[in-house]
Amino acid sequence: MLDRSVLRDLNGLGPKADQVALHLVAAGVLVDEDPEAALEHARTARALAPRLAPVREAAGVVAYQAGEWAEAVRELRAARRITGDQSQLPLIADSERALGRPERAIELAQSPEAGQLRGPAAAEMAIVHSGARRDLGEDLAALTVLERFGLSEGNPQPWSARLWYAYAEALVAVDRMAEARRWFTAASAADQDGETDAAERLDELPD
Repeated sequence: MLDRSVLRDLNGLGPKADQVALHLVAAGVLVDEDPEAALEHARTARALAPRLAPVREAAGVVAYQAGEWAEAVRELRAARRITGDQSQLPLIADSERALGRPERAIELAQSPEAGQLRGPAAAEMAIVHSGARRDLGEDLAALTVLERFGLSEGNPQPWSARLWYAYAEALVAVDRMAEARRWFTAASAADQDGETDAAERLDELPD
């Protein structure tokens, strides 16, 4: 289902509205199991409605899921230009990492726009920023990024499993294995939706 704000935007398309909506719904249904097929639907929706921010954002998110990093950056940047919404900035930064450009990811993470992020988007940006630091071999800086964001050990948040997992990986990078084991354990316990492989990573750590 599409939310009401998207449906309002689609209403301005006239006869094409139903066709675009069907492609967006199909992309959303398929994205987890068949991201390539989902991407074809998203691309078709974009071709039919290239000036609608929700369509460009959907195309960008699906491209990200399909590993089409350059396309994801292009589409998500287009959506940002139309709306000024920064919520997908972490996906743009992570796509820049995947394209081998960690410096750009860090630049985005340190931008004023990133400072506007809150909640899960802010947590995702911290995770991406930390990962980009590790890409550059700046392992201690990677730890610092997450520590400054706040690990919320005594007050778990919906994003804690992913944040703690990233912190554990950063600890592994600096050979602090006992602490890494502790944080992988915490991430595994907090990961109710199976977002991470924290339990498997815990088993892989040397004794």
